[in-house]
Amino acid sequence: MQFKINDALERCMSKHRIKFKRTYQRVNKLPDSDSKLEQFERLLIAIDQSQALRNDRLKALPKIDYPSLPVAEKKEQIKACIAQHQVVIIAGETGSGKTTQIPKMCLELGRGISGYIGHTQPRRLAARSVATRLAEELHTQVGDGVGFKVRFSDHVGNNSHIKLMTDGILLAEIQQDRLLTQYDTIIIDEAHERSLNIDFLLGYFKQILPKRPDLKLIITSATIDPERFSTHFDDAPIIKVSGRTFPVEIRYKALDSEKESDAISNIIDAVDELMREKPGDILIFLSGERDIRDAQDSLQKQQYRNTEIVPLFARLSAAEQNKIFSPHSGRRIVLATNVAETSLTVPGIKYVIDPGFVRISRYSQRNKVQRLPIEAISQASANQRSGRCGRVSDGICIRLYSEEDFNSRPEFTDPEIIRTHLSSVILQMLALGLGEIKDFPFLQPPDDKNIQDGLKLLEELKALERTKIYDQSGSIRLTDAGHKMSKLPVDPRYAKMVVEASERECVKEIIIITAGLSIQDPKERPLEKQQAADQMHALFQDKESDFMSVLTLWNAFTQQQKALTNNQLRKWCKQHFIHYMRMREWQDIVSQLKQSLVEIGYRLNNQAAEYQSIHTAIATGLLSQIGLKDSNREYLGPRNLKFMIFPGSPLSKTQPKWVI
Repeated sequence: MQFKINDALERCMSKHRIKFKRTYQRVNKLPDSDSKLEQFERLLIAIDQSQALRNDRLKALPKIDYPSLPVAEKKEQIKACIAQHQVVIIAGETGSGKTTQIPKMCLELGRGISGYIGHTQPRRLAARSVATRLAEELHTQVGDGVGFKVRFSDHVGNNSHIKLMTDGILLAEIQQDRLLTQYDTIIIDEAHERSLNIDFLLGYFKQILPKRPDLKLIITSATIDPERFSTHFDDAPIIKVSGRTFPVEIRYKALDSEKESDAISNIIDAVDELMREKPGDILIFLSGERDIRDAQDSLQKQQYRNTEIVPLFARLSAAEQNKIFSPHSGRRIVLATNVAETSLTVPGIKYVIDPGFVRISRYSQRNKVQRLPIEAISQASANQRSGRCGRVSDGICIRLYSEEDFNSRPEFTDPEIIRTHLSSVILQMLALGLGEIKDFPFLQPPDDKNIQDGLKLLEELKALERTKIYDQSGSIRLTDAGHKMSKLPVDPRYAKMVVEASERECVKEIIIITAGLSIQDPKERPLEKQQAADQMHALFQDKESDFMSVLTLWNAFTQQQKALTNNQLRKWCKQHFIHYMRMREWQDIVSQLKQSLVEIGYRLNNQAAEYQSIHTAIATGLLSQIGLKDSNREYLGPRNLKFMIFPGSPLSKTQPKWVI
């Protein structure tokens, strides 16, 4: 019987195998009886159902063909490598087709039948567009043969063989499914980006692969340092795929010191230069949404003939994002954040303008806050950017900096684990029972100082306690509050506020405030209309507290939402200089928090909360951000930190004695 059960389990869905095996072992130990027979019968029926489900998925496999892309030329080598090894690293330039073609090779190998082929992308925008592209190539619908799941939207069906998602979604699923049994293959795409999620997942896979011998892991990366991934997974094989590129001419434009401050006019000069070249689309890299909007306004004023100017960033609606991939006549100028650097291939680009900057998240050791400074990009990033214009024909990349500047830049971008606050990672690791962070098999272990900072913050928030053991080294465990905080999808400081709010009858207000603090400020202040924007924003200001202003804005928006149609609401937002999409994102995070509250057994308060309760709850999360009035307009914070109140806050006029 033992041999037969293993045989039967092979033909079941992977998510059922462990459960069925345990049931079999438990029932097998029972003394012979009618009850034992009954339980065996129930198990056999469940096995039959699981096998039938797998057979249906086998019959629903789509027909596979390959477009002419560099990765398809190595199809047989890649398939043989995946069949023989548990972990495979595929390194190829963006545009080689690895993102869309490797899942199809996995399908040809019979993967994606017992479980999903999970395919992670660092960004929501990429997950959605790759799913759409794959569904087209496999002649199926999104939500049918190919599904995608990102924060706030799940389009994965029972018949989906391939599931696109952000790496954050896969991490969240580990909470419910430790061995990721719903997958038979995982593809981690764009691994060279080395986001916190990617580094954490690669460490986690190192631990679980021995327990899941049937699971295949494929790591795809640009040709940036693939050896590091191979070493991490015990010298896993690397297959290199060339991106079929045409020659790219690099032109350096060292800026005059007088013009250095005016980035937009430098971009316009570069566009003018490229307008004198053969027709072709231009891709311009910018640091963020606001820079894109400013550049868009300035370029439109130039009134280039037969030229369309299209923005591309994560907060655009799906329809606006899809515009990038639609065919067009005339010339197109695409203004993009670094999402276009590796995650997405924007079709038809012949020219690139690279100002050489990126907005990057960094933890400040001294101020104990996560900042978003704009920094010079690394050489690897600059090469990725210039490579975007050699896809369709010979290209030209204009770098708005000197060659000496390029040569003095670091070779690679620092991975996020080295430049981020680790409290959130430590909290999740302890909640998952993954042991201490210093013993976790990270690709590149974080700095000890950053680990200690993360632990200190969690102790300050009373999320963990240290228990002394015989050798005095002490071990760490989560408190009851810590377990609850780990289930809330916000920064640990904000999670602490929610836990405290439950004691003070102000959960409803605190989840609105913390969700509001988790997004980019929805209040817009365009350069040419600053005064008008300030007048409109004054309607939402609370004289005593900026936190209450956040609440006032939320209440105003939700009231209008009940009274107006969708179009009228958008007009109201425009009139009041409020970013409609960010307000919707804010609402999404609030509903996500509400779902998490149910899980930890909290309820929303029926009565409106008092000012005192709300601010006490906020203070518990931000103990290390409290400041005392020191001199004229300066405040003194912890660690002798000096700061001032932002002039746009009504509190900068009243200058209270204590602030957070």
